[in-house]
Amino acid sequence: MHTMPRHLILSTCWAIAAMLTPLTQATAQEFPPKKTISMVVGFVPGGAADTGARIIAKKLGENLGVAVTVENKAGAGGNIAHQYTATGPSDGSVLLLGSVGPLTIAPHMMKLPYDPVKDLAPLTMAVNFPNVLVVHPGTGIKTFAEFIAAAKKNPGKLDFASTGPGSASHLAGELLNDMGKLDTLHIPYKGGAAALQDLLGGRVAAWYATMATAAPHIDAGKIIPLASTGSQRLSALPHIPTIAESGYPGFNATNWYAFVASSKVPKSVLDRWNTELVKVLTATDVVEQLNKHGLTPMPGSRDELAQYMASETATWGRIIRERKITSP
Repeated sequence: MHTMPRHLILSTCWAIAAMLTPLTQATAQEFPPKKTISMVVGFVPGGAADTGARIIAKKLGENLGVAVTVENKAGAGGNIAHQYTATGPSDGSVLLLGSVGPLTIAPHMMKLPYDPVKDLAPLTMAVNFPNVLVVHPGTGIKTFAEFIAAAKKNPGKLDFASTGPGSASHLAGELLNDMGKLDTLHIPYKGGAAALQDLLGGRVAAWYATMATAAPHIDAGKIIPLASTGSQRLSALPHIPTIAESGYPGFNATNWYAFVASSKVPKSVLDRWNTELVKVLTATDVVEQLNKHGLTPMPGSRDELAQYMASETATWGRIIRERKITSP
């Protein structure tokens, strides 16, 4: 048996190390994956999701020194954008600002071409915000207690608008029906603009609206706020109670947007995106801008988002089954 001299062994080791060093450096430099990062949004420009995405994308691009472009892939309640991300590039260059509907509600209502749990990997919660139950003044209802009394007195007649079957505004009403043993009537619309128009015209009694949409009409006295759907009161309406504190403890039906990516993306890249997104979502200027639009940043770990999504999936799955909610 021949043994390599010690000095040759050392020389060989140094040579191998020298060869591997550039590879190690290259691997470390693979983030961001590309010079242009796509931030996908499942809704048209101008809405809450698009507004939040553009605020976050700008700061993310500044922090990383790359271009972060917002891509609006609207349609099918956000499902088109989620499918695009689930089946898209696996290098981590595509981020999706996903939403409660496609991630936790739609799977219970229709057959999807993707699996939110298997095909999309959680990165971090982005923002969470409640709706506010508002009514037209013509109803004569001025408080949440009066709303409940009217619903019990007129089963099947007190109606509420939503932005479509399975939307956050729809399920908030169904959750209250479930918890309160009520029979308020769901009137679905194809979007917020149509729902708002009929509410302002008195053609529908109530709506679980986003604060951003409702605020100017509340200020003008055209609609009356009764209660908010989250676990805490709205900072913009501190005198308006939550539904939870108004006799329905545990009631929580909020809108939320969370960052996810294709599950094919390497874990190291997913973890790095969590770090960078949390950094953006905790930046003072970003928090202030998001708050101005009624969006509350709620960044956290990847595991926390996975657990929250699982909880939401269980809650809305039960409501959809028991209330026999189906897609249009």
